[in-house]
Amino acid sequence: MRAAALALAFAALPALGFAQIGNPGFMAPDTRFDAQGMPEPNQPNANDILFAQLVAEGGMAEVALAELAVERAGAEAVTDFASRMIEDHSAANDELAGLAEASGIPLPDGLNAEHQAMRDRLEGMEGAEFDLAYMRGQIVDHQKTTQLLMWEITAGQDADLQRFAAATLPTILDHLRAAQGIVADLTTDRVAEAAPAADGN
Repeated sequence: MRAAALALAFAALPALGFAQIGNPGFMAPDTRFDAQGMPEPNQPNANDILFAQLVAEGGMAEVALAELAVERAGAEAVTDFASRMIEDHSAANDELAGLAEASGIPLPDGLNAEHQAMRDRLEGMEGAEFDLAYMRGQIVDHQKTTQLLMWEITAGQDADLQRFAAATLPTILDHLRAAQGIVADLTTDRVAEAAPAADGN
């Protein structure tokens, strides 16, 4: 349900006016403008800076946790999902790093405390237990990333970062839908495995 609502919200974004990209109502007071009255490139406002830093943290975590999942996952669907996370998020991380550098935004260089704790917890699991914990975490993380991307589209000032957010959003929504489907399948499998034991009692 939530993914469907987010997809509908994304579909409505053109109606909100992508013409506002690079020129929303959240400008820094020292913003410089070009001859057309648009902000000159690489002038991030506070929202751009926070967005880039939070998405960079999340992107690094996606790759680190996916690398662990490739090693520990029991289900092929989880391994395949993790491989896709490494590929997609590594590419997005590289693109974001280039945009942040151009705009003078410092990015974190390691996992934050929340993601490190998640990695530590997952390292103590394997097989079906790992699969479900990892995939449930993926749903939460992709919901957070979706919200950050939509926030940047509407509240950022740096046009390149806004375009990055708009271009990345469909991929993140696709990841979210895939994660939800895998969790549903894993949960169904667990119920099916438990059923014979319950019948035997």
